[in-house]
Amino acid sequence: MKSQLRIGIILLIVLAVFTVIAFAVPFEHTAVFWISYAMGVFALLVLGVVLLSMFGKETTVRSKFYRFPITRIAWCYGATQLILSLIFMIFSAKIPVWIPVIVYVVLFAVAAIGLISADAMRDEIVRQDAKLKTDISCMTTLRSIVYPLADQCPDLNAKKALQKLAEDFRYSDPVSSEALKPVENELEDLVSELQNAVSSGNITQVAALCSKISTVLTERNRLCKLNK
Repeated sequence: MKSQLRIGIILLIVLAVFTVIAFAVPFEHTAVFWISYAMGVFALLVLGVVLLSMFGKETTVRSKFYRFPITRIAWCYGATQLILSLIFMIFSAKIPVWIPVIVYVVLFAVAAIGLISADAMRDEIVRQDAKLKTDISCMTTLRSIVYPLADQCPDLNAKKALQKLAEDFRYSDPVSSEALKPVENELEDLVSELQNAVSSGNITQVAALCSKISTVLTERNRLCKLNK
């Protein structure tokens, strides 16, 4: 909320300065002047809408990084339009109306395309980022279960088997997909059995489960490569 208030105050100050310059300086108040002034105000309005909408969303470091291209385009458009408006005001008595009209329309079209493209790219990056977080949740959970098991097992051979299994998980592809669901469901069941075996001190079952899980994990890694 504070960021939005600051942005609003800054834009109002810029608008006030722009208006004072436009009417304090003895420009010729031709059609070129009024069109230039109107487009300057319009550019500040567009800039305000974009910035307020962006800063009204989540404010994590990642989200700020994602919206940076959008805000940069908006600032560039606003600044460029104000500069061009002042330039055309200076020569308002000598320039035909069609020249600034075409320049302003082209500038706005370029800015609009840039804003739409940047926003679409941001949405896609956010979607992919959310998808990646979802896709790695299965392997992240399994790793968090397997990693501490070796410290909980007193038998030396079983401990080595658990440590090797932890290494196998560490170097496995973390990204899941629909094609991997069956094998990952099997891994979840086996890891749950392994956790129970370690807790109950069933050393024989621990070694057997480590071997079986390692085989299933190898198969999952093979399917990962096939599905890329």
